[in-house]
Amino acid sequence: MTHTTYLGFPRIGRRRELKRALETYWQDGNASALLDTARALRQRHWQLAREAGMQTVAVNDFSLYDHVLDTAVMFDAVPERYRSLLQDDPLAGYFAMARGNRNLHALEMTKWFDTNYHYIVPELHAGQRFQLNANKPLAEWREAGALGLNARPVVLGPVSFLLLSKTTDGSDALNLLDALLPAYVELLAQLAQAGVDWIQLDEPCLVQDLDETARLAYVAAYETLAQGASPKRLLASYFGGLGDNLALAANLPVDGLHVDLVRAPEQLDAVLSALPAQRVLSAGVVDGRNIWRSQPTQVVTLLQKIAAARGTENLWLAPSCSLLHAPYDVAQETSLPAELRHWLAFAKQKLEELKLYAQALDGDEGAKHALSDQSARLAARRLADGVQRKDVRARVRALSPQATQRRSSLAHRRKVQAEVLALPPLPTTTIGSFPQTETLRHARAEHRAERIDGDAYESVLREEIERVIRFQENIGLDVLVHGEPERNDMVEYFGEQLDGFAFTRHGWVQSYGSRCVKPPIIWGDVSRPQPMTVSWTRYAQSLTDRPVKGMLTGPVTVLQWSFVRDDLPRDQVCLQLALALRDEVHDLESAGIRVIQIDEPALREGLPIRRADHAAYLEWAVRCFRITAGGTGDATQIHTHMCYSEFNDIIEAVAALDADVISIESSRSRMELLQAFEDFRYPGSIGPGVYDIHSPRVPSKTEMIDLLQRALTVLEPGQLWVNPDCGLKTRGWKETEPALVAMVQAAQSLRATLHTAHP
Repeated sequence: MTHTTYLGFPRIGRRRELKRALETYWQDGNASALLDTARALRQRHWQLAREAGMQTVAVNDFSLYDHVLDTAVMFDAVPERYRSLLQDDPLAGYFAMARGNRNLHALEMTKWFDTNYHYIVPELHAGQRFQLNANKPLAEWREAGALGLNARPVVLGPVSFLLLSKTTDGSDALNLLDALLPAYVELLAQLAQAGVDWIQLDEPCLVQDLDETARLAYVAAYETLAQGASPKRLLASYFGGLGDNLALAANLPVDGLHVDLVRAPEQLDAVLSALPAQRVLSAGVVDGRNIWRSQPTQVVTLLQKIAAARGTENLWLAPSCSLLHAPYDVAQETSLPAELRHWLAFAKQKLEELKLYAQALDGDEGAKHALSDQSARLAARRLADGVQRKDVRARVRALSPQATQRRSSLAHRRKVQAEVLALPPLPTTTIGSFPQTETLRHARAEHRAERIDGDAYESVLREEIERVIRFQENIGLDVLVHGEPERNDMVEYFGEQLDGFAFTRHGWVQSYGSRCVKPPIIWGDVSRPQPMTVSWTRYAQSLTDRPVKGMLTGPVTVLQWSFVRDDLPRDQVCLQLALALRDEVHDLESAGIRVIQIDEPALREGLPIRRADHAAYLEWAVRCFRITAGGTGDATQIHTHMCYSEFNDIIEAVAALDADVISIESSRSRMELLQAFEDFRYPGSIGPGVYDIHSPRVPSKTEMIDLLQRALTVLEPGQLWVNPDCGLKTRGWKETEPALVAMVQAAQSLRATLHTAHP
């Protein structure tokens, strides 16, 4: 019988139970309630996997916050500033590392490869010592065993752990491999002694461009791990093809290799040729990152090729990667049209698909019939109304090079905008959203449930907008926002008003910690039936003489943070989005809005993993942004925002966006991200975030002045804007108000210093 398994499962629960348990713990400190919820979720997910037909369940894929942070804590890679707290109260210390507290900065956070999941970046240094602390993988394996389940611990591999870390002293993290490996050896030995049969060692960095040092690190690491007592080792790669690292991976002393045959089906022939016959091939044939049902003809063709070459004895069927990136269960989505629901597979359905493929490969006629029915439903999808629209596709074809152009150069626009906007040096603003209070959430829920009418709901929103405008005026912000009280999410809000989108009620995925997002589904051609933001922005502007920013989410981010259709190239979908958003930009401009922010926090996230693919992606991504902003007048100041991005490798593309102002996340890194601008003379203005909104900690005025002074060592005073890292939606007013007051005071103090130096 063909073996079925998976690399990891969503953590947050069917109804976001983990999110609620975390946020309750952060309020009341009841650790036992949090741990009880976590245990119940783990066990429920294991049972679901078994019922769906999985012969082996994954353990240690669950985390209270982040699996990379878990790995750092397990191997004692804990910076000194957290150590005493972690020893006194392990949960409090763990969460201080993840999100900070009143006295401690959080560790940095960045995107997990090209996904919208954020991981906590381990902080290391030369001479770092490691040791195995509490053995979480073993504890969860025993927990699953007590339920009668065959389980496989999942652990981030040693080389990827180091490559994904940062050092505080500029040393090479891979130099720490010899110090780290004994802790891994001890982990494997304890697992083997307990009777663990297999361990999964995730090495996603194997699909990246690796230099010779990294390649040698892999050889050294896995030769060392093979020498001691150990369970059988499954080496897991995902998010792309192994490419020029295939020979390396296939020859490491492991017992099995997982490959992603969804993103890189073309690698199969090379894998079959390179992988020794006695090793397990774990074939990732179902997409772990999207929500569409698989195409049976494509999957069966791959599986038949594998079976013909190797048989099925050493074949495992699995998703392409962890199902962390997929929602829980499409059966909950009873409000979706039945036709669309039949095209979708969430985490639970993906496991059921794997079982069908395994049964079909083993000759089960019922499974073959079920897969034939699935093929027929997916074939009908291509002909469904709205999937292809002639008017949308004709507009894309008619695009000319002029569509990407502003009317004048950046230098000329800066002079015009300086006169029209009349802003002071170091102008202050926020990124867009303000706290979503319980009153707002309750009103939104009541309106959705039709317990209050549109007029009553609109009255609540107008009162909140006026309150936010008055607050910003009172504390002295220079460029205001309306606070986005009407928006549930920066992507979902726009998708709800665009044709070609569908929305779930329970399709949540984890972004980081307790932060969950509900990506829209782009199922058809995209267009904008009517203005989406104009009325609210116009109302906010009517309340004040200061400029109010129009706030839009850019086309690349809408694309990246949605579940995108799999029947049209992504660049074509992005062009459709760009044209819809271009219409919104022009309507805002016509309504008298002089500052328009087109957020693109996902621009860097979308960058392909391999360098050879970067240029093609950046070409169409930049083009789509420029189409969105194209044709606006010189007096209209275009902003964009990017967060948790490494800019060094895309700085020229960022400049090519031709935005007047960019704002970036930089406070967690203490302005390190600005190093990208040291060697590249960025032509526009920049607002490096001066405080971390993902932490409850309120920074002082002095801290923010220090960060701004660091920024001024790289930027000219005329380039520098002052703003938080990101939107304030997830924060409370008790944190937001003092932080913004301190931020404005910091800007004013430094402004006075600049005036004294340059009267």
